Amino acid sequence: MKIWCCLCFNQDDEPEEEEENREEEEEEKDMKEGGFENEGYSEGSIENEEEPEEIPRLGLAANDGRERDDNNDNNVRLFEGMVQAVRSGAHWDEAVNVGALASLRAAFRSSRRSMGESSSASSAATAENCDHDSHNKRAKVHSDFHECHYATAITSGAGNSSSSGDKDYNISQDTYVVSKNEIFYHTFMLNASGEENHDDSSSGKDVEGDESGTSKTEDSEVRMDLTDDLLHMVYVAQSVTFLQELFAIIQWRAASAHEDFWRCLNFENRNISIEQFEDICRRYPNATAVNLSGTPAMHLLVMKAVSSLRNLEVLSLGKGPLADIFFHSLADCHLLKRLNVNDATLGNGIQEIPVNHDRLRHLQLTKCRVMRISIRCPQLETLSLKRSNMAQAVLNCPLLHDLDIGSCHKLSDAAIRSAATSCPQLENLDMSNCSCVSDETLREIALTCANLHVLNASYCPNISLESVRLPMLTVLKLHSCEGITSASMAAISHSYMLEVLELDNCSLLTSVSLDLPRLQNIRLVHCRKFADLNLRSTMLSSITVSNCPLLHRINITSNSLQKLSLQKQESLTTLALQCQCLQEVDLKDCESLTNSICNVFSDGGGCPMLKSLILDNCESLTAVRFCSTSLVSLSLVGCRAITALELTCPYLEQVSLDGCDHLESAAFCPVGLRSLNLGICPKLNALSIEATNMESLELKGCGVLSEASINCPLLTSLDASFCSQLRDDCLSATTASCSKIKSLILMSCPSVGSDGLYSLSSLPHLTVLDLSYTFLTNLQPVFESCVKLMVLKLQACKYLTDSSLEPLYKDGALPALQELDLSYGTLCQSAIEELLACCTHLTHVSLNGCVNMHDLNWGCSNGQFPDLSSISVPSGMVSSESSHEIIQRPNRLLQNLNCVGCSNIRKVLIPPMARCFHLSSLNLSLSSNLKEVDLACFNLCFLNLSNCCSLEVLKLECPRLTSLFLQSCNIDEETVEAAILKCNMLETLDVRFCPKICPISIGKLRGAFPSLKRIFSSLSHS
Repeated sequence: MKIWCCLCFNQDDEPEEEEENREEEEEEKDMKEGGFENEGYSEGSIENEEEPEEIPRLGLAANDGRERDDNNDNNVRLFEGMVQAVRSGAHWDEAVNVGALASLRAAFRSSRRSMGESSSASSAATAENCDHDSHNKRAKVHSDFHECHYATAITSGAGNSSSSGDKDYNISQDTYVVSKNEIFYHTFMLNASGEENHDDSSSGKDVEGDESGTSKTEDSEVRMDLTDDLLHMVYVAQSVTFLQELFAIIQWRAASAHEDFWRCLNFENRNISIEQFEDICRRYPNATAVNLSGTPAMHLLVMKAVSSLRNLEVLSLGKGPLADIFFHSLADCHLLKRLNVNDATLGNGIQEIPVNHDRLRHLQLTKCRVMRISIRCPQLETLSLKRSNMAQAVLNCPLLHDLDIGSCHKLSDAAIRSAATSCPQLENLDMSNCSCVSDETLREIALTCANLHVLNASYCPNISLESVRLPMLTVLKLHSCEGITSASMAAISHSYMLEVLELDNCSLLTSVSLDLPRLQNIRLVHCRKFADLNLRSTMLSSITVSNCPLLHRINITSNSLQKLSLQKQESLTTLALQCQCLQEVDLKDCESLTNSICNVFSDGGGCPMLKSLILDNCESLTAVRFCSTSLVSLSLVGCRAITALELTCPYLEQVSLDGCDHLESAAFCPVGLRSLNLGICPKLNALSIEATNMESLELKGCGVLSEASINCPLLTSLDASFCSQLRDDCLSATTASCSKIKSLILMSCPSVGSDGLYSLSSLPHLTVLDLSYTFLTNLQPVFESCVKLMVLKLQACKYLTDSSLEPLYKDGALPALQELDLSYGTLCQSAIEELLACCTHLTHVSLNGCVNMHDLNWGCSNGQFPDLSSISVPSGMVSSESSHEIIQRPNRLLQNLNCVGCSNIRKVLIPPMARCFHLSSLNLSLSSNLKEVDLACFNLCFLNLSNCCSLEVLKLECPRLTSLFLQSCNIDEETVEAAILKCNMLETLDVRFCPKICPISIGKLRGAFPSLKRIFSSLSHS
């Protein structure tokens, strides 16, 4: 069980609390004078003392106690037994005693109800048990050392706790209780104010001390049981639910009383006086760890710790001077196991400092200033002298296995040799930044320290490892070693146990050729002359090679390597891999790679499990051919020199060809692609695709594509826009092999004729057909082959005649057609009128830029409409005179009508008899000659008349209109106000750049039409 305890003594209290404290002090004084003082009960201490044998009984009811029934007495006795068991160290199992807990809770609730029913009985019980409640008075500690205020807290179940307090300073404790094998930390935070007021508080007497006749010492030191007080402060405010949390309280108390509760004393960077530290050492004599780093009087404090704390095991010092007497007295700490000294001056800086201890196991003297040091510790295991400036280090540590002398610049080569060779059990040696180290020293170390496993000789310019044999070495770091060359690899190759090799910034290294069976990790970064890498290791799992500008050949053999990244190796031309587990390869920006790289990553090339390959910006690749049964993802982004691509990868799911703008021929047979975009290959002229899973193919912009073999049985969308060389035979073959196509885009495919359109009969699911910008003259093949067509786009088909669409509105062709786009066509006014009148099933019609359309007048009868037996007409939309004529016409399904840029339209009239009850959007913008608009459309929501500069008359009966755009219209504010009078749901009005509407009238519009939420207008009148 882990318990967090947190206790804080605040320096400032509220005025109300001070008044209450004075009243409670007077009450306590009266009780003492009246003989109610706790006799025989000693003061509580902050130390870990044993609990008193007898525990006062906790009253569960607020009555006089004489009328309790037998069950209540049994519950109380049961509770006292549980408390006594936990206090004595026994383990409490709530699951076993769940019945007892239920009884106690029921008794507690009953007692609380009886307390509320009889307040007088509660008062009597309080007076009768005054002697018992006097034990519950708790001391409240203030940081004011001239006065000690006592707060009285009388509760019905506070437990037995002694009055306690702290000395001249405040203590904030953060305690963490864990298992017996872990260390318990206790942090003291002392305020500087404690030192300033120490003399005053110790010399003066407070009022209570004078009246009670106590001594000065008792006045200045009021002891306090922190565990009792802690529980009281946390839980007494919630006395209603106190019983429910009872066992958590007991566990807190038991944990705080444990002897390991105060094991580690941390005073790092704290302003603590010697007197305060002496008192703490006296209170916690069993402390095992002390940190005095950064304290003002560190030397005096540590001498006091050495003499007082006989169980000390860990001592941390630093940021100050340490006299040599401290090191002579270390032998008095018989249990000391770890000594950490950082950033300190040892002795007077010129004398030899001895460190002699029989049980010390870990010694750290980092960044210390000392001339000479002598260490005799027969049990020492790890030693760090990093960044210390001693000139000599004499070691007598036969069991030392970890030595760090990194950045000890003043140590000579002989001193380093003497120190290292005196430790025959050495396993880990860090001599980085020791510029004096030579190969002779390494040879001596290799002969003496046969168990050396880890060596860090980085930034040692004089070593080359020639004639050095380190057979047991597992980790070797040689960063920025100027003496390391290709000849050094012979010595490294004898370290057959080597697992990690780092050769960063070895500027003279030209090649690495190693056959090490256990090598797992190698680093080669910023090696300016490095050109050839040859590695053979079955366990190699990580290779880091970067910023080696001359590297041109790599040969790797490994059974464990899964990911290889060789980005920006601009000179790399040859890559040979035998990596059975390799799955990801990144060769981005390797500009010199040739086509031979394709053989490495194809079947039989040495990477049978390769899944992802990145060859972005490899500009020397011209013909890429991969045949792989494992490849899933391929990226060739920016490979502008590729002209031929051939992929035989049945499991390939993703391919990126952005920037391959010189690709001329491509074959994907077979592949597992679901979608493919070749629209960024404008020079592609031959294409072959066999993809059983492909659903979408985009060939947009392949202007020279003339040969295409597409076999994709699941293909549903084909975009061949601007494939100007695509002929009928190619289209026929595609439709025959891809029968599930639903959307076919043939925009700007002028080579497609009637034969190709007749082949569309092989597409029974075709619903979207785009033939815009083609030279078609006859649409009969479309009418006959695409019976389920729902969307037909014929933009800018200028060769269509007026009779080309007659089958639509005369013969009922394409009965499922809903959307028709005739924008920028040459159809005459009559053909358009008949089409709109008879094709009532159309929902979206676009007539943008139709110069032959003059008026849109649906007020007169155009064509014959079939009679309907019953027609529903919205109420209020038509008059009684025209109702007979209306009910003989069918409802139009038209929802969206676009007539943008129809410059010859002068009048738009859509009365109720036109039956456009579904029309929701009408766009007439850029119709420069439009003068009159008269609309009666019940469901119209959007109307755009922007840039209709000739508009003069605007009549609207559109109760559901929400958006009206009149930008740049020459219309006055009275006309606008009259037009929107019946548009009760209008929310957005755009009258920007309307010269006859001034900004002042905008306020009038907003006030007259409260539904308006947004009005867009110009800032000033033009």
